Amino acid sequence: MIARSLLYRAIFLYPGTIMQKHLLLSCLLSAVAMPVFAQTHKKVSAATTTAASNKRPMKLRSSWGIYLSDTLPKTEVTKLLDSALVVRDEKNNKYPVISFAFTYEKHEPYLNDTTGQPAIYKDFTGDNFKSPTLTPLWSKGLKESLQSGDVLYFDEIIIKYAEEKYYKAPSIRINVK
Repeated sequence: MIARSLLYRAIFLYPGTIMQKHLLLSCLLSAVAMPVFAQTHKKVSAATTTAASNKRPMKLRSSWGIYLSDTLPKTEVTKLLDSALVVRDEKNNKYPVISFAFTYEKHEPYLNDTTGQPAIYKDFTGDNFKSPTLTPLWSKGLKESLQSGDVLYFDEIIIKYAEEKYYKAPSIRINVK
């Protein structure tokens, strides 16, 4: 009722130009509509915030077989190619690995045509895996082509922590000696 009378006054009784009337009209309409778009705040209880923070995993560590990120001889890396990634927390609890991204950095020596000096060519190849191990095809290919100086990267390691909860574990870098 009050808004209707203000609107009537703004349009018909307010002395001024049409532009001023439109400006006044838009201000009144926005003031009337403001409470409709206001958000209500939900109160968060202290019990739910502490319960949520207690359910986070402790510090995680990733390993491949029994090795963390390390420099390993070629023979040891060849043995590990069929091994699974393992993620544990500080209390030594294991968590299942859901997926990971793998990158193989191959180093090949070549002779630079411009300078005549030997140099190292780096070739990166990778794939995403939905299991804790490399596929047999990748494992076989790496056993055949792995050389000293190559690097294996295990990134984006995703674990299942609890029902419907997934976390990202630390990456692993293996240098082949």
